[in-house]
Amino acid sequence: MTRQYGEVEIACDESGSDGENLTGGNTDVFAHASVDVPMESAATAIREIRDRIRSPAEEYKANHLLREKHRAVLEWLLAPSGPLHGRAYVHLTEKTFFMVERVLDLLLGDPAGALPLCRAGADTFGADRWKEFLAAANALLRVRGETDSPPEAPVDAFFRAVDALARQAPELRDPDAADVLRLLGGARSRAADHRARRLAAPPLIPLLNPLLPAIVRTAAHWSTDGRTVLLVHDRQNMLTDERIEWLKGTARIGGLRLAVARDDTRVQLADFLAGIARSIASHELNGRGDATLTALLRPYVDTRSVWGDEHSRGQLFGAAHN
Repeated sequence: MTRQYGEVEIACDESGSDGENLTGGNTDVFAHASVDVPMESAATAIREIRDRIRSPAEEYKANHLLREKHRAVLEWLLAPSGPLHGRAYVHLTEKTFFMVERVLDLLLGDPAGALPLCRAGADTFGADRWKEFLAAANALLRVRGETDSPPEAPVDAFFRAVDALARQAPELRDPDAADVLRLLGGARSRAADHRARRLAAPPLIPLLNPLLPAIVRTAAHWSTDGRTVLLVHDRQNMLTDERIEWLKGTARIGGLRLAVARDDTRVQLADFLAGIARSIASHELNGRGDATLTALLRPYVDTRSVWGDEHSRGQLFGAAHN
């Protein structure tokens, strides 16, 4: 790739944020979208969308385009001849897989076991046992300061859930999943130490929130040609001054400015794309994918997205990344 110099301003937004609540929230997919579209071109695209949809709403959101009656507008927006093609990027996070990777990395020092463990999932362990394990893992890693329950309660609940899965080990076809459960069973002291440290000093960077890792990936994508990336991001409570400084020191970000989506047409386009991508990806994850929309989304999707489900991965990222 020919290296360029100078700065590029990229507009961003997300969809599906439930903070660190990855198992009990409203969505199973988090999507972070970014666009490299000039302000005038973005304004033209927004006017075109409004002219085609003709809704009286003051502010349009992705759900306007996702309605069946506006299918043609949605396809136009994503199509190779549309205003975003070659100028936009989406990083996807399958929330369950992201969380299992995080708990294995913390307790075992290696997230690789997340794939065989999630592959076994509800089909092998049973829906109730698997759901209890995921909820317990979420509670173990999600430290929110003071709590009414004893500090060791999330640790006890997590290892009860691990033991319940381990009892199904003889039924596992993949020995790697059984090995992960065996190793997790011996990690109680590390889990207890983690809880104690986090309760004593809550971290600046929450372990389970997918927004900050997605921004790091976004900056890496847009800076591969050597340009300095300046991000304009829709307002988000997670993006405090301290975390923005952390991002500037961690990723190749020259600056990050917060904006209100309705005041910046580029951020509005990123908002549309994030909501559309989350919906399409979630439908694929749950076996209800729309082949046409998935194919239209595929060119925008980061092939290094955090995604474990193999069937939907093949559809969203293409066979080469299955």
